[in-house]
Amino acid sequence: MTLHLKNITLPIVEDEALEKTPSPPQIEFCSVTKMYGAVAAVKDLSLAVRRGEFLTILGPSGSGKTTVLMLLAGFVAPTEGDILIAGKSVGSVPSYRRDQGIVFQSYALFPHLTVRRNLEFPLEMRGMKAAQRATHVDRMLERVDLKDFGSRMPSQLSGGQQQRVALARALIADPPFLLLDEPLGALDRNLREQMQGELKSLHREFGKTTICVTHDQEEALTLSDRIVVMRAGEIEQTDTPEALYDRPRTRFVANFLGEANILENPGFKVESDATRPSGTVPMIRPERIYIAAATAPKRADADQRQFVTGIVEDMIYAGPLRKYYVRAGSSVLIVREHVAAGQQIFRSGDEVRLEWLRCDVRFVTA
Repeated sequence: MTLHLKNITLPIVEDEALEKTPSPPQIEFCSVTKMYGAVAAVKDLSLAVRRGEFLTILGPSGSGKTTVLMLLAGFVAPTEGDILIAGKSVGSVPSYRRDQGIVFQSYALFPHLTVRRNLEFPLEMRGMKAAQRATHVDRMLERVDLKDFGSRMPSQLSGGQQQRVALARALIADPPFLLLDEPLGALDRNLREQMQGELKSLHREFGKTTICVTHDQEEALTLSDRIVVMRAGEIEQTDTPEALYDRPRTRFVANFLGEANILENPGFKVESDATRPSGTVPMIRPERIYIAAATAPKRADADQRQFVTGIVEDMIYAGPLRKYYVRAGSSVLIVREHVAAGQQIFRSGDEVRLEWLRCDVRFVTA
């Protein structure tokens, strides 16, 4: 197909071709370093965030994850490097001039304003007329299931309701991206899981580029398109949740993102279908190990498995899971199995056989 304009013939790119052309990142950190005196909170960080992506920055306290968010929000300035939004440098742009939605762990709702006025505030600051503000607020309150709570004060809401108000306020002005600072940290476990589902639903609906900072591994795995694991101000690994969990590159990532059996000098030879790279140690996840009585018959695929005998040192019941600590060779291996009817339960001192597929062994840098 072609388009003719004043004797100039221009090709029209079909939609399919456009879809195959990678779009430039919406947010870029370009060799960013942030120093506090002699301490580098963030070291030479380079990271690109795609439009519409839900990216989680995960790490322990002191890893630099919150500093990354504060740099992007404009609350602190980089010591070195630059930050680009839509290809433009924002290093000298103050926070209040950056078009962004922010949700803090404390929610930061205005305590002297009603829920409705909290939501109206960012629209009023943008000069929207009262009638339009009312329409926008009504729609957003209904979307977050709070249409009957507009006249309440924040102190009259539960934690989950306050969280939904904070999310609604961040989204109502239609910012190009959303920043979440430990957004579910103040909620109890059941409510946190419920809000994880709500966050995923809002992200699907609004399609906002979202950067979330958390130390909660389960939250990161549940919500994210990609996860950035940070350690001591640097990126340890960036990947999809599944790839990070199943194929961690380092011992730190393996241990931080769930539990891991690091088989370094375990007292038995570790078998694997893959060649062990230099400078690495074997690792296997606890749920990949099957526990059975030492005398139990072997499975049909025994030729694909490794078998190790051991003694149960402890068993912990955790509702849907049982966790065993089994001494095998010179190591204590963690085994995690889902509770099911008819399972044999092992106690301290029982002799057992552990087995796993050789293809489930991974190698991580020491």
